[in-house]
Amino acid sequence: MSDVNPGALGPYDLAGKVVVITGGSSGIGAASARRLAALGATIAIGYNSGRERAEALAAELPGSGHLPLHLPMADTAAIRAAAAEVETKLGRADVLVNSAGTTRAVPHADLEALDDETFDRILITNVRGPYSTIRAFAPLLKRSGDAVVVNISSLAAVNGLGSSIAYCASKAALDVMGVSLARVLGPEIRVIGISPAAVDTGFVPGRSREAVLKQAALTPLKIVCQADDVALAVVSAVTHLRLTTGTSLLVDGGRHL
Repeated sequence: MSDVNPGALGPYDLAGKVVVITGGSSGIGAASARRLAALGATIAIGYNSGRERAEALAAELPGSGHLPLHLPMADTAAIRAAAAEVETKLGRADVLVNSAGTTRAVPHADLEALDDETFDRILITNVRGPYSTIRAFAPLLKRSGDAVVVNISSLAAVNGLGSSIAYCASKAALDVMGVSLARVLGPEIRVIGISPAAVDTGFVPGRSREAVLKQAALTPLKIVCQADDVALAVVSAVTHLRLTTGTSLLVDGGRHL
């Protein structure tokens, strides 16, 4: 255990660090990749079906060595293979951003519309997938000695007002899972959740930009949350929140108030 405060030594440098981002080819994941690469990190851009997007992003990012990485949330064997590939090709992992997720807009009052297949798909992708990814990368992250897991959660975990009841449940589960993991993965690994309200991306199928604007208008700050706003919170979790673990931070413009 060290009593040196890293913040006292100047800016937290990401040069030489490796960041793995699930769902890294679009949305919040891609925005986080851009921000973290700009700080010097090498990015493993996890994708499921978006290989071309991941390859294009890897070519666009500043720096070199960025790795498009097949990292599907429903396939534990593929997740373990991805961890082995990162170790072989990049040699380390210092940050894991769990940004991959899925949902479907289902009115909460229509219980029959939320069928078992949809419910299971959402829970597998949003809960079991991040757990399997953390489990697979834990040895590499522990070896770093100063690692961070950032789980992209949602205000829906708190207020239960997300795109579907299953989505709300999945994000609440992700948050509690983060608390449990923070206890057992410290001191080498911090675990932090980032919980935005509606983000101006195409994440929710069928949700219009007008719906996002309407939600933003209900917040005290009245600012539409962009993917880059969430990415900035991810950067803060990695570089500045040195004594934060086992908690989730709202990035919602005050929507919870």
